Amino acid sequence: MVKVFVDGSVGTTGLEIVERLSGRPDITLHLLDEARRKDAAARADALAEADIAILCLPDEAAREAVALAETLPVRFIDASTAHRVDPDWTYGFPELAPGHAARIAGARRVSNPGCYPTGFLALVAPLVREGLLPAGAPLTVHATSGYSGGGKAMIAAFEEAGVADATDTAFHTYGLSLSHKHVPEMQRHAGLTLAPIFAPAVARTYRGMIVEVPLHLALCSADATPARIQAALEAAYAGSPVVEVARDQALDRAALRIEHVAGTDRLALFVFSNPAAGHVRLVAALDNLGKGAGGAAVQNLNLMAGLPETAGLRL
Repeated sequence: MVKVFVDGSVGTTGLEIVERLSGRPDITLHLLDEARRKDAAARADALAEADIAILCLPDEAAREAVALAETLPVRFIDASTAHRVDPDWTYGFPELAPGHAARIAGARRVSNPGCYPTGFLALVAPLVREGLLPAGAPLTVHATSGYSGGGKAMIAAFEEAGVADATDTAFHTYGLSLSHKHVPEMQRHAGLTLAPIFAPAVARTYRGMIVEVPLHLALCSADATPARIQAALEAAYAGSPVVEVARDQALDRAALRIEHVAGTDRLALFVFSNPAAGHVRLVAALDNLGKGAGGAAVQNLNLMAGLPETAGLRL
């Protein structure tokens, strides 16, 4: 029986994790009630009793939690952005590279990936690794998430009239400073020497996500073709229970909905192309609260605890 403490269980990511862990016979779940969840002593006690703690907290609070347990044997999964490019933490994307799941399984500190970087890395990292995409290629990432990705404040803005920042918009783009906190994570874990341009947006749907990387084949290696790109992605995720690469006959070339895998912990990848024009659109569909957050944390927990990787996942 694995003792798991979810620190920050009332936020959107924490709630998703608790839903996946509740009732599992292989997990003892520890949560703090409203009166104690910000009490440092109560949190320290919970960390001392846990085998694995999942941090669903703002960055600074996540760092504080790690400091509280500095002398304890508890292992961490941090769902914040605080440690995603920290070399002392293992990046929690099991499918990132061959053997990476084993590194997560043996790690003491694991940083859960961001939702947007999950889609980007799934598309780009294998191509860089196989030499089909130069590490210095100038890339752009267009991505749209359901509004639950913005947490309680954004959910309220979309759902409750009269609250601060309430909105009736169908879609808005953001990150216009071109310095979004996900960019270093994307660059580092894809093995890029040039930071991508990241263009995130939010749509009026609760959950779901589309991440797209358009490519000119002229910017790729000389032997890169749509068929070779497709084959590289298929090889990278062969046998994965979570990541699927669509084949041509499975593609709906008319449209791809943001809700394509919403409500699941799956990650679906697509290669759309016009060989005559030398154009490729790499597209990832995921749930921002699933493989983009709570589902990823549970997958990492399973690996770290030596449990079946997909236990509790919605596939």
